[in-house]
Amino acid sequence: MANIFDHFKNVIIQIATPFGSGTGFYNHEHQVFITNYHVIEGCNEVIISGKNFKKTTTKVLYFDPYFDLAFLEVPEGIAVETAPISEHQLTEGNTIFAIGHPYGLKYTATKGIVSKAQRYYNEIAYIQIDAAINSGNSGGPLVEESGEIAGVNTFIIADGESLGFSLPAKYVRQALDEFEALNRVASTRCKSCKKVLSAGMIDSGYCSNCGATINLEIMNPKPYIPAGAALNIEKMIEKSGRAVNETRVGYNSWEIEEGSATIKLFYNRETRFIVADAYLCNLPKENIMPVYEYMLRENYTNDGLIFSVNNQAVLLSFISYEDDLSVDSGVELLHNLMQKADYYDDILIEQFRGQPRVNEED
Repeated sequence: MANIFDHFKNVIIQIATPFGSGTGFYNHEHQVFITNYHVIEGCNEVIISGKNFKKTTTKVLYFDPYFDLAFLEVPEGIAVETAPISEHQLTEGNTIFAIGHPYGLKYTATKGIVSKAQRYYNEIAYIQIDAAINSGNSGGPLVEESGEIAGVNTFIIADGESLGFSLPAKYVRQALDEFEALNRVASTRCKSCKKVLSAGMIDSGYCSNCGATINLEIMNPKPYIPAGAALNIEKMIEKSGRAVNETRVGYNSWEIEEGSATIKLFYNRETRFIVADAYLCNLPKENIMPVYEYMLRENYTNDGLIFSVNNQAVLLSFISYEDDLSVDSGVELLHNLMQKADYYDDILIEQFRGQPRVNEED
């Protein structure tokens, strides 16, 4: 498993949209990233990142709600590896691995078996597996012991234990061939006749093959427009000199890299609080008391910022009620946090022997 997992760290990508996040994987034969449609739903552009490349924007080329598949363009200069798509049918008891980014926990692998090789749902024969897959795993590869990709991890049964379902490789190969037959132009699948259509084959919102209604917003969704607190947060980020779309990591969630620190912003709609946490280093292994004394003293002098500890991680944060935070005051707080996060990280490591935070992608 270790060899497979090490290889797939360079095959899979993380996908982020304003609505959520998921996983995808590279296919060299067709020069696309493969994922689930529901991962990119509502977007014709998404943010991707990988083991060997930073966040970047890419286009969605293929939108398939029926098979729950999507193909993404591979930007130039991206360094990724590939794995073959299996051409044989799995059987019950086969060992499999689900690899992805569940709940944003990057590069996670779970091992299991095939519980049922063909479990029909909406006339599609899914692979039922007992390997744990969760939100964020969607679009990731289901991998055989041979290292071949057996399917795309697609959905789970809510409140069910060990009930995961993957779209088999045969449907993925079929969709890739149909996409190539249309010369790789933006396309979608008619849910009625199942034919793959380009925009030119959709006549005034109707399938040119069977006449069924086609929702043109599948391929051309309305632009995402934040509102309320989310709009103010994005204005704060923009005024702080960052590309807003590249900071989005999911619904009401943003992430900013500042030197050696990572700043995570989150808006809780239920409590209406906005929280920004800068993850600094971990506590030193010995002589911790001076660190606590230093952080407590700094808490009295940092206007609006406060140190805290989560397990071993040192955090520098601000928290504000939605109605109390204007864009201007938020920009000032965020700028202060961005400046001091890297500054304090250096002090804690150099003067107090704090442990540098391990990159979660390593």
